[in-house]
Amino acid sequence: MALLPYALARPFLFGLDPERAHDLTLTALAGVQHTPLLHAIARPRVHDPVRLAGLVFPNRVGLAAGLDKNGRCIDGLAAMGFGFIEVGTVTPRPQPGNPKPRVFRLPQARALINRLGFNNEGLAAFIANVRRARFRAGGGVLGLNIGKNASTPIEDAAQDYLAALEGVYPHADYVTVNISSPNTADLRSLQAEAALDALLAGLLERRARLAAMHGRTVPLFVKIAPDLVPDQVRSIAATLRAHGIDGVIATNTTLQRDAVRGLRHAGESGGLSGAPLFERSNAVIRQLRAELGRALPIIGVGGVMSGADACAKVAAGADVVQIYTGLIYRGADLVGEAARMLSDQRS
Repeated sequence: MALLPYALARPFLFGLDPERAHDLTLTALAGVQHTPLLHAIARPRVHDPVRLAGLVFPNRVGLAAGLDKNGRCIDGLAAMGFGFIEVGTVTPRPQPGNPKPRVFRLPQARALINRLGFNNEGLAAFIANVRRARFRAGGGVLGLNIGKNASTPIEDAAQDYLAALEGVYPHADYVTVNISSPNTADLRSLQAEAALDALLAGLLERRARLAAMHGRTVPLFVKIAPDLVPDQVRSIAATLRAHGIDGVIATNTTLQRDAVRGLRHAGESGGLSGAPLFERSNAVIRQLRAELGRALPIIGVGGVMSGADACAKVAAGADVVQIYTGLIYRGADLVGEAARMLSDQRS
């Protein structure tokens, strides 16, 4: 059990600047994750295995990318009971991200706005952290999320993705191609049909070479935005199927502010996550499932703040779910609650 219930720790953390609280929490997790103290905060992992993209996920609740961009705390986060963990987004070269302040809480809406901008220590540091983690050896599924550097022109973005894929490939159970963050200029243009077609063709060609080199084929997932019109979702689904991509993650954060208008910080630029994203992401998931049938697995993410939300996301068409903002507002209890409710739903 936890050393300090999250309900008691949260007022202290919420009294800090959001990014400072985030960094403090990750530093604490990194400090205890390979010590006996980890047992004091560990939660049992719900056993509810599901097979997707050739991988066996121990349960259907994962951590979304973005919380641990550098892969520093994989084992500390794993102790919360996640069946799978996705870390990143990593870019080939280190970059500081956007100017601070760049993370804002909207507590009345159980939401966050961030414009971090892929701040990370780069591929070499990321891989060193991932290699130290024991999560995969314990049966967990590890996803590594890749993106492009802000300084790389959008017309050269494929080179960054190829370099990142080559670096993370030996250490990943699956790799996520992030083309949907709203905080890197022009990144979402890679979701357009011709751009996506060219990017995926290049990545799959490189993956074939890497598979021959390493003796295994690592699944590729593509993470898409919630701010797509139905025709765009239809086009993306068709492109993913045509290339034989292994899965899709729906969705990233939204630029829409309808659900938080009038609240403090609602006018800040960046991606909105948390409860206001829930229905928007579910709508994309429903359409994806209708377009794809059962051809591709869907990882559903966006606004999972309770076990009931996790079940609703699966009902919308997701195979498994990820959480991020819900962890900020609810703590580790949300992981077990969601995993148990999803397991009960199947029994």
